[in-house]
Amino acid sequence: MLALSTLTPFTSALEYRAEAGVESRYFIDRGAQGQARHHPAIHLGAEFWHSLNRGRDLLTFSPYVRLDAEDSQRTLADIRELSWIHVGEGYELRTGVRQVYWGVTEGARLVNIINQTDAADGPDTDKTLGQPMVNLALEHGNHMLDLFLLAGARERTFPGEDGRLRFPVAVDSNQSRWESSRGQERLDLAARWQWNRYPFVLGITAFSGTAREPELELDPDPTRPRLTPFYPLIHQAGIDLQATQGDLLWKLEAIQRWGGREDFHAANAGFEYTQVGILDSRVDLGWLLEGLYQSRESSPATPFERDILLGWRFAFNDLAGSEILASTILDTRTSERVVSIEGRRRLGNSWSVAGEIRYISGTPEPQSAGAFLSNPDTRYTLRPLSRDSYGQIELSWFF
Repeated sequence: MLALSTLTPFTSALEYRAEAGVESRYFIDRGAQGQARHHPAIHLGAEFWHSLNRGRDLLTFSPYVRLDAEDSQRTLADIRELSWIHVGEGYELRTGVRQVYWGVTEGARLVNIINQTDAADGPDTDKTLGQPMVNLALEHGNHMLDLFLLAGARERTFPGEDGRLRFPVAVDSNQSRWESSRGQERLDLAARWQWNRYPFVLGITAFSGTAREPELELDPDPTRPRLTPFYPLIHQAGIDLQATQGDLLWKLEAIQRWGGREDFHAANAGFEYTQVGILDSRVDLGWLLEGLYQSRESSPATPFERDILLGWRFAFNDLAGSEILASTILDTRTSERVVSIEGRRRLGNSWSVAGEIRYISGTPEPQSAGAFLSNPDTRYTLRPLSRDSYGQIELSWFF
């Protein structure tokens, strides 16, 4: 939640910051469906804000554009934010297109359900699309309550025929179906209550409406095999908890979902311990350990059912803001593994460089399109991505 005091630094003039970036993503192997190994892309994003009424009203606008040279489905133009925020006595009213993030764990953001995932961007689920909404935020002492009226549901983006990190058969979003009779124009409801009392931060969440995660179904047309998204109506209750114990953070997220193909529950729990100034240096090292669990096992789109995450976070505490996050997620039943290394560093005042490596191992070669459609492998959930290990470098200019 945006604290009421955070609006006061804004002046009455229009302010902005913008970013332009170029990225080069290179895959170790050629795609299982013949896709290219090199996928360059560029992106442009900006944030504009204008404060009125002595800081009690704020107008924001954040457009975003991405152009991919290989995959037309990854090319995107979106409005991340276009909102009016009004600050009253003990409340905030936020109206328009916004992005809302819930959750505390590293491995899976189970409770984060307001915004649609930008799955075409990459494997991270924290890249999202803007969501039209009206959000009333109430604050009283240690308690905060957010109420949401969500105006329609966005469709999830997916890699196209020429894209990587996808199933053996591409997803055709042009054929999407919706359980609601109003389609994607249905009004959804959500709420989050938060309690802050050191050392605890507790959140209770609820959602009722169109699922942001579609069920993928086989298109019956035999001349063009493809998967089509179906967006069911669901109800979801969740909890997120973070407890601070010195240099140790305990974290938990858990949900129960009703509706769709099957009801299920899921949980992600663990801790992060920070060693301050390792080896008498200014570098801080964080140790992460989490367990990931989901009760559903029938969907190839569910990668984390009985997994363990182990990670290390390096904060160099230098003027360049250098940081590295290295982690591995291991499936305890099949020994499938994803190794990730992400790093970022500023280059002066206007530039930054970011790198990323994703290595997938312990899983068989991808199924053919026919085998996947007739009998998808639900045991080795990373099998479609076994040839999609990659490295990426991104250079950004801020102005």
